[in-house]
Amino acid sequence: LLFYSILGCDSLDSVEQKTRVQTAVEGETVTINCTYSTTDSFPYLFWHQQEINGYPRYMLKKFPGSGEVDKQFEGRFDANLNTSRTSVPLTIKDVRVSDSAVYYCALKPTVTETHSTRIQKPCK
Repeated sequence: LLFYSILGCDSLDSVEQKTRVQTAVEGETVTINCTYSTTDSFPYLFWHQQEINGYPRYMLKKFPGSGEVDKQFEGRFDANLNTSRTSVPLTIKDVRVSDSAVYYCALKPTVTETHSTRIQKPCK
């Protein structure tokens, strides 16, 4: 059973995950959709996983023409920034019960650094 939640707000930069709960059978390939809107001509999109009672863990990032996957997620987890650059669906191959978690999609312009402290920009 895979769970994920919605991130986003009404501003020039936004991220949306419409499906709140998704189920799957072990061994299947699952796609978790994420759409975004940005004025940035070179956006960075991130996926994070949060297990029950855990902290969000960085999984991967994608940007036009490239990206990277964290070592612990290599092989079965990937995302593609589509050609129209409005979505970045996460694909999980050979899904397992241990993949049950909340999956977050995030857009780089929503986070800034000030004195080494990460701050979420407020929605306008």
